[in-house]
Amino acid sequence: MTTPRPETLAKLTPVLTKRWLSPDAWRLGTYEKLDGYAALRKALKAHPDDLIQLIKDSGLRGRGGAGFPTGLKWGFIPQGDGKPHYLVVNADEGEPGTCKDLPLMTHDPHALVEGVIIASYAIRASRAYIYIRGEAVHAARRLRSAVDEAYAKGYLGRNVLGSGFDLDLVVHSGAGAYICGEETALLDSLEGFRGQPRLRPPFPATHGLYASPTVVNNVGTIASVPHIVLGGADWWKTMGTEKSSGPMIYSLSGRIAFPGQYEASMGITLRELIELAGGMKPGHELKFWTPGGSSTPLLTAEHLDVPLDFEGVAAAGSILGTTATQIFSDQDCPVYATYRWLEFYHHESCGKCTPCREGNYWMVRVYRRILAGQGTHEDLDTLLDTCDNILGRSFCGLGDGATSSVTSSLKYFKQDYLDYIEGRTAPKLSDKQLVGAH
Repeated sequence: MTTPRPETLAKLTPVLTKRWLSPDAWRLGTYEKLDGYAALRKALKAHPDDLIQLIKDSGLRGRGGAGFPTGLKWGFIPQGDGKPHYLVVNADEGEPGTCKDLPLMTHDPHALVEGVIIASYAIRASRAYIYIRGEAVHAARRLRSAVDEAYAKGYLGRNVLGSGFDLDLVVHSGAGAYICGEETALLDSLEGFRGQPRLRPPFPATHGLYASPTVVNNVGTIASVPHIVLGGADWWKTMGTEKSSGPMIYSLSGRIAFPGQYEASMGITLRELIELAGGMKPGHELKFWTPGGSSTPLLTAEHLDVPLDFEGVAAAGSILGTTATQIFSDQDCPVYATYRWLEFYHHESCGKCTPCREGNYWMVRVYRRILAGQGTHEDLDTLLDTCDNILGRSFCGLGDGATSSVTSSLKYFKQDYLDYIEGRTAPKLSDKQLVGAH
């Protein structure tokens, strides 16, 4: 185990996580003692347009993967249109390796509730929804309890804190479909339909929930809002980098001494995160890793010092995504890891478009052949050709994300594939597991 250097420890910036270890952090009484709902009182004294401008000035970008400027998204909502406006929080966290929103909702649910109220006030929404993954039973209970406490204290409902602003908040549990993490599929599911992505345009900003103007934001994005309101845009920008401001919760898992959540200023490197996590496990050496979950292209040990912000990771050929940093060592097989991820994407494909539905189905079977020792050199060309027909041709980002690990693992670890094909690596799958792969 390594001991983090003082300069590395200084990069830890507990903002969203600062209350997590407080006794009964999820209860209203504890939250109020620790600045809870102070931001809401401040926000309700401001004009909604000023709040939108504050979020723009802070440089806050979406924490759900795409990194779109939050204030800009709020500003897209047309005002004075006579339609109801909605805020929808995407809490359908289901991608392999992604695990930052669940602990946030479990340990500090009122931070999300307060963020929802402020954001709803800013976009003139009188109804908001938190769409949470169905399997997240404990987090959903904590959220619903927090919502009940907020109603009882006058933070929700009619005439919030005497401001004349009304807001109802509903916590809705989905049925556990990964596709509902895509914002338009989430909206369809929330309306009671099968969760499938919609054709865009029109976009949710004008035709979202119930064909009305809607903002869809991630849990981490909305939970950041109270901190920005209290601390100000300039304070928020003291953390992170010029174009990627603020702190980020990095979810570290895999071959490290202490997996977990590490909140640090954006721009920290994997080398520093591994140091904070006590180093690699004894006997393990870093081989490959995902900067933002299984839908982001793999990076290698050569990328240890890439700044983990939106621009730095993009320049390295990947995507920051949800900062789900899965760390694999020289004892892990990139071919097998990619196969397991593809199985997930094949299973979770909604089936609406042919490239994703058929492409992932067939790629899983090609991988099974390779891992059973029955692959051919032509299989590698088939994989790349299939990815080319999925990427940019699928109805939503699920198909694109599924190709990331395939193309990046072939780029960096083609020899590992050849070792299976040419017999230097023992098969990892049996003939029984190969059924249907031909």
